[in-house]
Amino acid sequence: MKILFTYFSWFFTITSGKPAGQNHQRAIAPGAKRLYKKTMPKIFVKICGITQPAQGRDIATLGGDAIGLVFAKSPRKVTTTTAREIVGGLPDGFPTVGVFVNSTPDEINTVITETGIRYVQLHGSEPPKILAEINAPCIKVFTMRGENWLAEIRAFLDVPGENKSENKPGNLAAVLIDTYNPTLAGGTGESFDWNSVGEARSGGGMDGLPPLVLAGGLKPENIAQAIKLVNPWGVDVSSGVESEPGIKDMDKVEAFIKAVREN
Repeated sequence: MKILFTYFSWFFTITSGKPAGQNHQRAIAPGAKRLYKKTMPKIFVKICGITQPAQGRDIATLGGDAIGLVFAKSPRKVTTTTAREIVGGLPDGFPTVGVFVNSTPDEINTVITETGIRYVQLHGSEPPKILAEINAPCIKVFTMRGENWLAEIRAFLDVPGENKSENKPGNLAAVLIDTYNPTLAGGTGESFDWNSVGEARSGGGMDGLPPLVLAGGLKPENIAQAIKLVNPWGVDVSSGVESEPGIKDMDKVEAFIKAVREN
């Protein structure tokens, strides 16, 4: 995969025991060496909406690169007590991402302290300035609600007065694009037109952006096509590998990870 973002490519630590495959040498951002290794897999895989410690451990064993824990209104929402149990049962250093929707920085930082999550995913209408107040690297989610999705991302990145490096507001590690739903913030199982992202990338419209994580309706049966069209840095799946909301089907998880690694 063509490496477009050398500055941002330090995002997650990759633990031992990952499946064999082609790796890329990626630069580590200043000050982040304690968090990240230089070697990253071709496509980063995050399994979101984990609610059980045993399933978190299984995902790490199967070769997933991170898990997501939801702290917003959702059938996959976990308490801080459950989240702490999940984090505590994972291999040392395994990346855990807390998902929030329009929470305050104080609320988010309290969860970081109480649970040990290492990264934060902002899935609401949070302003750029919030990033500097969160005590963990962040992923900002943008939904594909219309033709202006790319302009919305660039407007978020281009904030006067922010502590930025290149086009990155301080503390932003990646952007995630997901399907728009007027009532649900993720986990819908619905996909969007991946061609629009592929066309933007091939036309140079995404040059200079942070690493791109793809979400929305992904599953073992369609992930190969999604990767082909979008060429993302990472992928994020939840409902597409479940037997019911919050309960992962580990056969589907394994099939999803295998399909990603083969592309």
